[in-house]
Amino acid sequence: MADLWLGYLDSNQEQKNQNLPCCQLHHTPPVPGGPGPTVYFSVPERPSEEVGRSVTESLTPGRPSATPGVDEKIDGTVGEEEGWAMSPEDVISAGTNVGAVTLKVADLDAMTAFYRDGVGLAVLSHKGDRVILGSGTPSVVLEHSPLLKHAPEGAAGLFHTALLFETQAALAAALHSVATKYPRAFTGSADHLVSEALYFDDPEGNGVELYWDRPRSTWRWDGSRVTMDTKYLDPNVFLHTHLSDVASAQVLSPTTVGHVHLKVGDIPSARKFYSDILGFEVTAEFGSQALFVAAGGYHHHLGMNTWQSRGARDRSPALGLGEVAIQLPTPDDLGALRERLAAGQISTRYDGRTLTFDDPWRNEIAVAVAESGT
Repeated sequence: MADLWLGYLDSNQEQKNQNLPCCQLHHTPPVPGGPGPTVYFSVPERPSEEVGRSVTESLTPGRPSATPGVDEKIDGTVGEEEGWAMSPEDVISAGTNVGAVTLKVADLDAMTAFYRDGVGLAVLSHKGDRVILGSGTPSVVLEHSPLLKHAPEGAAGLFHTALLFETQAALAAALHSVATKYPRAFTGSADHLVSEALYFDDPEGNGVELYWDRPRSTWRWDGSRVTMDTKYLDPNVFLHTHLSDVASAQVLSPTTVGHVHLKVGDIPSARKFYSDILGFEVTAEFGSQALFVAAGGYHHHLGMNTWQSRGARDRSPALGLGEVAIQLPTPDDLGALRERLAAGQISTRYDGRTLTFDDPWRNEIAVAVAESGT
């Protein structure tokens, strides 16, 4: 890797670059005798009183919304139902994981290039109008749907697909790759205490989170609730600290879908569906704004929020989210889920392998037993 100096724009530098779009990565000419090209992530200037403090106006930086205020941690203490607890038989298996996310796309070539050349996923299959990308196992499935339009503002659907990297070096390599090849895609970054995360939008506006988990032994719990936060993470410092010559030259690394965040119409309905019926355990919540659920003591496999979609009703066919895959460990787990769905009067479709159904906003969920080795 050539000499690379990463600098964060201070307020004076930001004023000199007012013509540049917010969150654009841009290059300045090398200073004679200096360390080489300067790379800046241009991010919105924050009020001086917020510098050095927890930035939680937006749990996902770069996305305006009514979210918790500065220094308010997401710990599940707001909106918790008194005396509520799940029975063991209603809890989804601890070995449950999120599988691939399917996206309906208008430009299959452009979207394939973003996830392949930018994020660093491999093309596992390309048959006709369907491309499967991942690192060994599928993470993103793209389905060409040129007749569909973008969903209207305020609709339910995908907030972001979160791709989990095994190491900070691998995450830094992916960050560097996306930011240099897709300079207008970067939307923010954050330290969530349990993880470090960088956020982008793909070419069709679907949110993408790239993140690394801190060791579970460092996560803080208050009973069944995990403590998460949104503290400022300087992307340039992260790159400077973790990017190596080897990592930058080899973007492809083991990557899985760690979690998926959905836009929903209201939190009580989301809790009833994803926790009471599906059996995910609530790990964090923030009143009527956001809910986080997981299996097996993870910080969250699914997140739901109303920041951009409060009051949303059933989705109509549109570009964006096609389905979210969930993987269960055994056929018995799948059978137990079918029983819970039937008891909850949720309509399902079953083809002998995959159980498919809709959440209250017609976000499609597809559940199957994980294949051996996944």
